[in-house]
Amino acid sequence: MHYVYMILIGLAVGVLARLVTPGRDQFGFILTVALGIAGSLLADYVGHAAGWYQPDETAGFIGSLIGAVILLAIVHVVRRKS
Repeated sequence: MHYVYMILIGLAVGVLARLVTPGRDQFGFILTVALGIAGSLLADYVGHAAGWYQPDETAGFIGSLIGAVILLAIVHVVRRKS
């Protein structure tokens, strides 16, 4: 069940990140879920490295959304240059 929740939260975070970030995306369902999960992993890693979270804490929904928006902004910059 853990993986099902991870996919559902990843989908929600990915969709919200795509709505918040300006620009046109050609992402499908799988890439949107991957964006949300990667944003969560990024926020978790940065939060632990900065000391914002305890070792057993996760980033949470807002942190995951911020991580996904950062990743999506990086994708836009890379695509614009190429």
